[in-house]
Amino acid sequence: METLVDRATAVQRERFAEAVTPSNGVDTVGAQWPPDSWTAATTAVAADLTREDLMIDRRKISRALLGVVAGAPLLEPLERWLRSTPATLMVPGRARLGIGLQEVEELRNAARVFRAWDDQHGGGLRRKAVVGQLAEVNELLSEAHPPEIRWQLASTMAQLAETAAMMSWDSGHQHLAQRYYALAVRAAGEANDRAFAAVVLAGMARQLLSLKQPRDALELVRLAQDYAAGHLTPTTEAMLYTREAWAYGQLDRPTAFRHTCDKAYAAFAGSDPKADPYWIQYFDDAELTGTIGGRLLDIARRDGDRATAGEAADYIGRAITMRRPGRRRSAALDHLGMVEARLIEGEIEEACRVGHAAVEVAAQTASDRVSKKVARVYTRTGQFTSVHAVADLRERMRPLVAATA
Repeated sequence: METLVDRATAVQRERFAEAVTPSNGVDTVGAQWPPDSWTAATTAVAADLTREDLMIDRRKISRALLGVVAGAPLLEPLERWLRSTPATLMVPGRARLGIGLQEVEELRNAARVFRAWDDQHGGGLRRKAVVGQLAEVNELLSEAHPPEIRWQLASTMAQLAETAAMMSWDSGHQHLAQRYYALAVRAAGEANDRAFAAVVLAGMARQLLSLKQPRDALELVRLAQDYAAGHLTPTTEAMLYTREAWAYGQLDRPTAFRHTCDKAYAAFAGSDPKADPYWIQYFDDAELTGTIGGRLLDIARRDGDRATAGEAADYIGRAITMRRPGRRRSAALDHLGMVEARLIEGEIEEACRVGHAAVEVAAQTASDRVSKKVARVYTRTGQFTSVHAVADLRERMRPLVAATA
């Protein structure tokens, strides 16, 4: 549904807004958390969320897509919970024998595999596997274990919930994604993993940035930086700076944007991959450079500035050459970003040359974010249909666009 709205004309968007906006005129971004989201035991919240997700009627999925929480209803309860961090996971449940560190480590290894799936394949059926594994870990947490095992299980829950959030977002289920992010924050906080909690908050911020909510996103990044101060590796600090810069870019604050990008590079200069947890190892030179390139592209797109588009292309081009094999979604977004940058520059022939490579990479992932990007690039090429190379590229893109309609 979101992909179709992305491609719609202004008139079609207006009609859609009239159809889905409540009679009081409140935007669908700005709902409330479900009852007890921040007061009930984390295991109860996880049980309700995974059960609802696994049993949801896909014919009514439009209801699950609406109601992303923003503004004070998002920030106040989240900040209040982080300041108190009640140890609700540590309440012992039913006794259970036979769960040891080796079994917990197997669960943690599964969480690593699922996270790798996210970048390679996006959401889809694999998302259900992650949610099912999350429900299993939550069931284990409802039973009594020694403190060390409970903390390890809580940490695993946080990682699985974050992966479920990313996959839900990448499948177009924005509301579910935000609720999984909130669950991941709670589990990470109760596992006393402040660094991972900051990563989850950065994920929540990134989702809001995709929904054009930069002020709330900036507050989330600052909350993450404050909450995890002294617990972050240079790599994680650099990632948080890129989120902060992203918000400044959307707020049309170019000086703050560039200054914060410099801070990201300065922090990343101190990175030691051997000291980084596995969940931040995705943030390498390619990710840093590609993220900044993408934000420069956002600015160029908004301002129609060819010089900024050229700068964005330089960054994205470097990211493409540095990308590790297997990171299909990131590679697809890089290539599509390069096409758009060249189009803004007026380099039509070069845009088409890159475009064919972009289509080939994009076809390898089912990511909703990639699908939206393909639709955006396809729409932008519409003003150059008289150019033979553009017509050929559009013909090759058309099946991908039609497949997501």
